[in-house]
Amino acid sequence: MLRSPEVMSRARAMGDYLRYKSSLPPRLSEFVILLTARRWTQQYEWHAHQPLALQGGLRPAIVSAIAEGKRPSGMADDEDAVYTLWDEVQRNQSVTDATYARAVARVGEQGVIDVLGITGYYTMLAMVMNTTRTPLPAGVAPPLAPLRR
Repeated sequence: MLRSPEVMSRARAMGDYLRYKSSLPPRLSEFVILLTARRWTQQYEWHAHQPLALQGGLRPAIVSAIAEGKRPSGMADDEDAVYTLWDEVQRNQSVTDATYARAVARVGEQGVIDVLGITGYYTMLAMVMNTTRTPLPAGVAPPLAPLRR
């Protein structure tokens, strides 16, 4: 994004809110980031956020399932509601009324918008990093295997 300083500057403001001030606890915001990194097989995002997700309280079994491209089992109610919202919007470019209502009941209206904002922001970053071939730090092996589509 250094090639477009205005985009970088404006994106940074959004990123600062979504990373540090969103209405979601770190466990859920990092959950959404990992889901998005996995969808795009974005190695750098995954490398940077996988430890933060664990530190934020996301269970290792959930992180492993996401890495494998699977729907995690045994999610907490809020995690399941967020996953369903995230998954439906990815597949259908919208969500059902029931999915929306359930997500609002678990994370609030602001939380739903923050889930979508995190998804959009990290999708943009994934597109930029995949396109520009952003490397992992020296000596770090790619943490994600390619997904079968």
